[in-house]
Amino acid sequence: MPKEHVTYQDRIVIDPTIVVGKPVVKGTRIPVVLVLAKLARKPDFKELFADYPRLTIEDVQACLEYAKTLVEKEKKARPTPPSAARRPS
Repeated sequence: MPKEHVTYQDRIVIDPTIVVGKPVVKGTRIPVVLVLAKLARKPDFKELFADYPRLTIEDVQACLEYAKTLVEKEKKARPTPPSAARRPS
């Protein structure tokens, strides 16, 4: 039987009593931003899981899905072209 798709809402929580209300992986105090920063610096899952053995691949996928959702909703996140590119020639 195929496994149900787990959304980030199932694995990412925001609770003002945990890490000052930053989004964390459910059941841990591991902030989403920490997972994303480690992967951005060095996308090595083996090292990530060695550093944070409570994390699962589903947790990491939830962090990435959460970040993707925020970027899609945030219009300001779109890169702005350099000022020279905006001026007509």
